[in-house]
Amino acid sequence: MAVFQKPSLQLAAVVCVILVLTCYFIIFYNCPGELLKEEVPSTQELRLGPLTTPPSPGPCTCAPGSVLLKDCVPKDQYEELVKRRAKEFQQQKARSPSELSKLLFALPNSPLQYPTQGFTVRPLTPTLIPGLALHAGHRSSYKVSLHVSKGILTTEIPSEGVKIQGHGETKLIIESSSLVILNNLLAKVSYTSTVYHIHTGDLASFQFDKHEAVFPITIKQPQVPVLYDMGTDISSQVTITTKTFLRYRQLKVLLNSIRSFYSNIEVIIADDSFEPEHITGEHIQQYIMPPAQGWFAGRNLAISQVTTKYFLWVDDDFVFTQDTKIEKLVEVMESVPELDVLGGKVDGNQFYFYLHYEEGEEMEGGCLDRKSKQKFHPLPGYPQCSLASGVVNFFLARTDAVQRVRFDPKLKRVAHSEFFMDGLGSLLVASCGHVSIGHQPHSAQNKDEARYVSFRHPQKSDEDFKHQLHFFKNHLKCVRYG
Repeated sequence: MAVFQKPSLQLAAVVCVILVLTCYFIIFYNCPGELLKEEVPSTQELRLGPLTTPPSPGPCTCAPGSVLLKDCVPKDQYEELVKRRAKEFQQQKARSPSELSKLLFALPNSPLQYPTQGFTVRPLTPTLIPGLALHAGHRSSYKVSLHVSKGILTTEIPSEGVKIQGHGETKLIIESSSLVILNNLLAKVSYTSTVYHIHTGDLASFQFDKHEAVFPITIKQPQVPVLYDMGTDISSQVTITTKTFLRYRQLKVLLNSIRSFYSNIEVIIADDSFEPEHITGEHIQQYIMPPAQGWFAGRNLAISQVTTKYFLWVDDDFVFTQDTKIEKLVEVMESVPELDVLGGKVDGNQFYFYLHYEEGEEMEGGCLDRKSKQKFHPLPGYPQCSLASGVVNFFLARTDAVQRVRFDPKLKRVAHSEFFMDGLGSLLVASCGHVSIGHQPHSAQNKDEARYVSFRHPQKSDEDFKHQLHFFKNHLKCVRYG
């Protein structure tokens, strides 16, 4: 009996499996929609319209130890300030090509062929839309439509065999019994923007039966190149810039050290001392400012006068050494043309930091966290350099890139990281350890230098002002300096 019991159990198991599969097939065959209801979206849900706008970011998370910036705004000014900030934020958003930032989805197995990236047109200029085509099975008639909102669509008008509606309008419909003829006409469809704008965009809707594709059109005025002649030596490639205030003794040490290694390089000095002392010497430009205008105002002035492709920023109490090889920094910048700012070491310290930014909810603002001594990864081809968000006060920079970001002259006393905060997303920054500059030793202070110290260190009012500036200008909810 035991010999025949095992096959009987196996047979019973097989019969059970067959019955289960049969029941599942019957249920699936009669009501597949119920089985797939939670897994497969309907045709309406797959349409691109509702999916083109990504959700707005929610509230961001402030890092531990962050300053809540709204607490730095006087309570009697807060309500009106928030209204002005919201208005300014909306205006800034309007300056960006919002159509080009919408989220688009490509549906599976679509018979529509269209450009997905890189289609750029000049404003008010007819331009063929590349790659338009229909791949569909045989049928008696083929009908497609194209729809845009900021321009008009045109194509060739054949003599017969094709029906075209909306030629020269925002919606173009082409119908033909021949797929070959239809595709020939799609290959001749042009887009012309109807409003002049230097950088905006449009979304084109391309439809066939129940299939719809949406692709972006970039409308952009081409820019005239602005090139810098690099010349044949370092003096035609780099200008040294600095800002001085009541520290002429240190400034002269800096200038003498520069001339020990670079006799012909141009040096630009922004000077906001109370009683300016005239600095003489070849290849030196000294610009006298109103007294005590501050560090960032001086930086702006100095850099505005640079005519070379790069400038090297140094503090007035630095000193050039054998390791201050500007050529090595230029080599890296020329090899990696995407770079905008390249920092070095100061007195052995390779200071750099990483900025973590979350946009946050629109009314509250974003969250910003500066993390010192943190970087991204090594710069390809230069293992001694790493990408970061900000660097020390000794850096080589691309002149035109920094001029676009600029240094906010409202920040007068202590400000450095704030420039990189303003440039986040605009400036590609790296830090290198193979080029360094020295720092002059501290010595007994004279009368002017003692007065300088009283201006150098910020008061609580300066910190409050900086936080209020972050709240409004940078649209931040909180900031942390780590």
